[in-house]
Amino acid sequence: MAGRSGSVLSRFGAMLSTTAVRLSALYLALFAICAVALVFYVTAISEGLLRDQTERAVRGEMRDISRIYQTRGIAGLVRIIDRRSRQPGANLYIIAAAQGQIVAGNVASLQPGVLDREGWTQLPFTYERYGERDADADRAHRALARVIFLPNGMRLLVGRDIGEPEQVRGLVRQALVMALAIMFVGALAIWFFVGRRALKRIDHMSAASRKILAGDLSQRLPEGGSGDEFDRLSRSLNTLLGRIERLNEGLRQVSDNIAHDLKTPLTRLRNRAEAALAERNNEEGYRRTLEEMIAESDQLIRTFNALLMISRVEAGSTIAEMAQVDLSALAADAAELYEPVAEEAGVALQLEIAPGIVISGNRELLAQALSNLLDNAIKYAGGPADASVIVRLSEARRAVRLSVADNGPGVPADRRDDVVKRFVRLDESRTKPGTGLGLSLIQAVAEMHDGHLELTDAFPGEPNRPGLAATIILPAGAKA
Repeated sequence: MAGRSGSVLSRFGAMLSTTAVRLSALYLALFAICAVALVFYVTAISEGLLRDQTERAVRGEMRDISRIYQTRGIAGLVRIIDRRSRQPGANLYIIAAAQGQIVAGNVASLQPGVLDREGWTQLPFTYERYGERDADADRAHRALARVIFLPNGMRLLVGRDIGEPEQVRGLVRQALVMALAIMFVGALAIWFFVGRRALKRIDHMSAASRKILAGDLSQRLPEGGSGDEFDRLSRSLNTLLGRIERLNEGLRQVSDNIAHDLKTPLTRLRNRAEAALAERNNEEGYRRTLEEMIAESDQLIRTFNALLMISRVEAGSTIAEMAQVDLSALAADAAELYEPVAEEAGVALQLEIAPGIVISGNRELLAQALSNLLDNAIKYAGGPADASVIVRLSEARRAVRLSVADNGPGVPADRRDDVVKRFVRLDESRTKPGTGLGLSLIQAVAEMHDGHLELTDAFPGEPNRPGLAATIILPAGAKA
């Protein structure tokens, strides 16, 4: 039981330490201060209005009574006071002797000292009406009045009961206090549940983070679906985790592929050197063996350079070199550069390039990607009689499509996801020179420019015609 209580206190302390709960507490304190200030403000305003209304009413009565006293004397004043005091809802009227004894009026008793000072009473005073002498003290009425000393020494008091206005003021104050209490309790409940919900979501995120730290990069931070700041944070971190996972997977694949695909050429290099030493070849034989080893070494260097380039692109180390690139001119220059290669291979090179397409990117990497596309297309184009490669560049729906299509054997639809992996080459293409890294580099360049590589049929409307179209799809004018 004590352990459970300690756990609850620990969770409550953790909840109090969250930013959301602290902000809620701050807002609650500010709201309480404003609400209390509002209660006092409304009370002060109501008291001021009450006093103003009372003074206006009493002044009006005083003017009437003063005229009557001037014309009819004390006898007329007593009669008019007696008549007015009997009316329903009458004000307070008192005519008292110099010693304070009440001569006429509708008041049975009065708070001592009220008639001793001429003018307005500074504070509300208590009094009792006729017929209420035996009532409880709680039944005493309160009023505001004005006292006038008459020339003969008698005192005239005209006042107004403030019981009903004070009741209204009390009800207003009570309503405000009740509303404040309800809102305070509601704010505490919202504070508790919001803090508890925030703490629960943070606990889920912490649990997922511990699994990620343990090495499970497939874990993702949970999203509540509300689109709040926690969801935005989780979405950003999940994107980061996805990128880290892809980089780690790429590193693992590179390690595996180096162990398998580079082992063979290294073994061939060693075997050739060993064979050259074992056999007593002449100088011409040694030269031929060294030339073959140099060619094999050059291929290894190209492979490592391609791996280094892919790693640099995926790591984003060239982002600072982004600039405005005229992709139309770049595509035309690349096609012109490969035109002699295509002619030598007997491949017809066709251009369908829309002019004036400019994007923000890295010119060198885009040129390298386009060169890889052209090199692959020329290498795998159809037979000598009808081999052709088409370079297309267009812009539509805020996307730029740079495509290189050939009429070669193509790639089966179920193998297109595999050929973009590093060192992956189809069996029928292993007789061609290459490292199996060209499409991997192209895909890395496309992703660095916030785009992607798409492999489709070169002639989708003609199923009997083979061929492959490799298309780099980039956002129009978007920066990486």
